[in-house]
Amino acid sequence: MDEGYEALTLMQTGKSQLMPLVLIDRPGGTYWKTWDKQVREHLLRDELISPDDLNLYQITDNTDQAVKIITRFYRNFHSTRFVKDLFVIRLQHAPSDSALKAMNEDFADINTGPPIRRIEPTPEEREDNEHLELPRIAFKFNRRDYGRLRQLVDVLNQV
Repeated sequence: MDEGYEALTLMQTGKSQLMPLVLIDRPGGTYWKTWDKQVREHLLRDELISPDDLNLYQITDNTDQAVKIITRFYRNFHSTRFVKDLFVIRLQHAPSDSALKAMNEDFADINTGPPIRRIEPTPEEREDNEHLELPRIAFKFNRRDYGRLRQLVDVLNQV
């Protein structure tokens, strides 16, 4: 439980990369479901976390489902990086214009600048030789709503 809270807090505050956090119970077990109920009834109800923060983890009692959750997280998503005030998301495949338009409509609440757009590797990425072959998108992320950012990653994994 301690490790789960730590991983969540680090993702929620942007101090670690987003990752697929899967809490696996034994088949038919209720440990993590009970934990989730406590999170919802106390932290969420008391507004200590955002409803979107619940997107930062998933619970299952099926190891095959856990593997699916993890592999789906990396279906298209590769990694992220802040470059000055620009949030860069590296992908396996670039989203289409229509997908970008939909993302800009659906995720305007986390963008504090121009629309989400495809970009070439930044000079800083070129200097660090960081995954230059990968397509990327970028926008000015508000650095607050990491649960919503996780939802954006899920959308990117569907394109």
